[in-house]
Amino acid sequence: MLLAPLPFPRASLVGKWAILPTGACEAHGPHLPLDTDVRIATAMAEAAAERADGRVLPPVTYGVARFARNFPGTITVSAEVMTALVAEVLVSAHEAGAAGLAIANGHLEPENVNALFAACRLVKERTGASVAFPHVGSKRQAERLSAIVPFDGHAGVYETSLLLALAPRLVRGHKKLPAVEADLGRGIAQGADNFEDAGGPRAYFGQPALATAHAGRRLLRELASILVETMENSRR
Repeated sequence: MLLAPLPFPRASLVGKWAILPTGACEAHGPHLPLDTDVRIATAMAEAAAERADGRVLPPVTYGVARFARNFPGTITVSAEVMTALVAEVLVSAHEAGAAGLAIANGHLEPENVNALFAACRLVKERTGASVAFPHVGSKRQAERLSAIVPFDGHAGVYETSLLLALAPRLVRGHKKLPAVEADLGRGIAQGADNFEDAGGPRAYFGQPALATAHAGRRLLRELASILVETMENSRR
């Protein structure tokens, strides 16, 4: 059986924004697929590309995912590998004539985010080009997204709402899941390096039962706006 073609842009990158979605292959509770972050990042990139004359590159589907390492299906790479891969892809896009470079990231594990920032610095050193990379887990962006639903860390109402909007058939049993009151961010600040120690024994936090597709569509529009604004600011 032939594989489906990759969603690679047929048009040239010359003069366009090259937007690279990045995610992870990791457990997202019992109700969401392993590629949740990839799906969110790709949708964010596609929505931004429509607004900003961009081309969406095929996504990086693995990331630094050590917090979920004890759960089946999770695959992690080192920070060094993540930095090197993302930097190489963006340098190549720059050499292919892209007028701007951007990352749409759906995987917010701190070490992964740091690896992406390191990739941005490496691209700058090699090419002189800046990379537009909004960290949607930062305090400012998280507060912005929290105006729609609670930004509850991992596989909660935030990510579940997005998946209900993007791939509802892949969301299973979220309505029956009890709320997890543990704060993932606080757990990380206190030294936890896995979901269990942070208070999420089933690899989710928050209240996925409250998720809706309507909220997911609003979140996607806001994510695209955050990315487009960052792209515009990077050119000033």
